[in-house]
Amino acid sequence: MIDTLRLTAYEAATLLRNKEISGAELWEAYRRAIDERDGELHCFLHVCDDPGGDGLPLAVKDVIGTKGIPTTAGSKILEGYVPVYDSTVVRRAKENHGLRILGKTNTDEFAMGSSTENSAFGPTRNPWDPSRVPGGSGGGSAAAVSAGLAPWALGSDTGGSIKQPSALCGNVGLRPTYGTVSRYGIVAFASSLDQVGPVARTVRDCAYLYSIIAGRDACDTTTVELPHPVELPEAVDLKGVRIGVPKELNESHGIEPGVAAAVQAAIATLEELGAEVQECSLPLSVEYGMACYYLITPAEASSNLARYDGVRYGFRAAADERLEMYERTRDEGFGDEPKRRIMVGTYALSAGYYDAYYGQAQKVRTVIKREHDALFESFDALVSPTSPTVAFPLGARTADPIAMYLSDLLTIPSCMAGLPGLNVPCGLSEGLPVGLQLVGPQFSENTLFRLGHALEQAISFDPVPERLR
Repeated sequence: MIDTLRLTAYEAATLLRNKEISGAELWEAYRRAIDERDGELHCFLHVCDDPGGDGLPLAVKDVIGTKGIPTTAGSKILEGYVPVYDSTVVRRAKENHGLRILGKTNTDEFAMGSSTENSAFGPTRNPWDPSRVPGGSGGGSAAAVSAGLAPWALGSDTGGSIKQPSALCGNVGLRPTYGTVSRYGIVAFASSLDQVGPVARTVRDCAYLYSIIAGRDACDTTTVELPHPVELPEAVDLKGVRIGVPKELNESHGIEPGVAAAVQAAIATLEELGAEVQECSLPLSVEYGMACYYLITPAEASSNLARYDGVRYGFRAAADERLEMYERTRDEGFGDEPKRRIMVGTYALSAGYYDAYYGQAQKVRTVIKREHDALFESFDALVSPTSPTVAFPLGARTADPIAMYLSDLLTIPSCMAGLPGLNVPCGLSEGLPVGLQLVGPQFSENTLFRLGHALEQAISFDPVPERLR
């Protein structure tokens, strides 16, 4: 019997390579796990039939285009849409490494949210406690890996949508350096921020999946070649590694005491492993990061979502005239959160306000990047909590959008600067996972993997939810 709750992707690949198990046996094990547990958790919006072959199964967030497989972005307006081509990341996974698409995972509508409660198809539940959220927007991918429904998964991250759900579900999750992973075939939210990245059970698995999807793509002119090959982490000695602890990210109002305690214990462990740890400061990034983010992302979303008019694909409302059809399609097809962001973004881009809002936010974004760059002259990585809180109860923040937005307070600044960030589970608070955020300069993924792997080995966090053991 294959224990999908304990099996890592790297271990599964080794078993397949040594012919100790077959691809069909592995696929069947994960399908059986989905049948047993996903009725309660609702991680998947679509589960695929076995396409054959001996590659590892892969869960894919439902904003990532998959040929012949529904891709809804968690929205009614794309219900029934089936792409006619694969996104670059899926094509690379399938053609270059033989990975097989297990299914499409739930997401907040158009990746707008921090809990999956904005999904038009209902929320996902946290495997550690089904009365709580898994985080978002990629809560479906994070919960699927945590519950043993997939060995690993692809997510997308705009302001924390890989890191934050990974923290709440006890996974390792990477938001890569902007431009190292192709966005071709991805349903766009905010194009200057969106990045696809891996969600996995271990740091080694995360690095392995990143190595599969990363690299320049001729179909996406914002991509670049990696300056160094992706390395699977081995080292546990951190002598000579310089780690900064930004005061504003670690003492921010709203960080729960249990979260702060677990993160401080993890920082102490990094010191014991030989790292040099010193307090530092990111005052402007934290003070202005969220305000800047919630001007830029709605503005870009209002432009990207203009394509959903009922004419070319997806949902179309019945109407007698063209303009009425446009209006009714967008009114009935979009949920409250996309409508909210479309209205804010359209206003910020309108004549007379562009320079005052969107233009000014872009200037502040440059300041945020420079502030981070200045710290990386002295440090190899920065550490903080990933989420201010552990997983919160379903429904606790749905009536207060600002409270929901604050879930990403600690992940947004580095995203605005286009920097890589890695979540590593570092302990429990109230019996729920706590995540440590490691942020590095551009193209420092190998350093983050090394740090994360060393911490992972030292603390021996058990990623299997206690209720499922």
